[in-house]
Amino acid sequence: SVVLFLVQYGDVDSATRLFSSTANKSNYIYTAMFKGLISNNMAEKVFDLLDEMETKPDSFTLAILFKACAELANDRAIKIGRKLLDEMPEN
Repeated sequence: SVVLFLVQYGDVDSATRLFSSTANKSNYIYTAMFKGLISNNMAEKVFDLLDEMETKPDSFTLAILFKACAELANDRAIKIGRKLLDEMPEN
């Protein structure tokens, strides 16, 4: 996606504007944005966006979210990681 391209090449501001202007955001676009934020050492912003996420994270999104949790390893990340684990489907 264009969002992923922009954030992976360091243009987080443009990616954020494009992301914000996108209606009906899918898991794919959230995952792309999360992945890009992590690659730009902005994992804390992943959790801010997670609060706004309109859909339930799929397995790909969860993997990226757990990566953000592991990279930060602070109280907020641990709390979010535990919440995500509790909400994960059994299979």
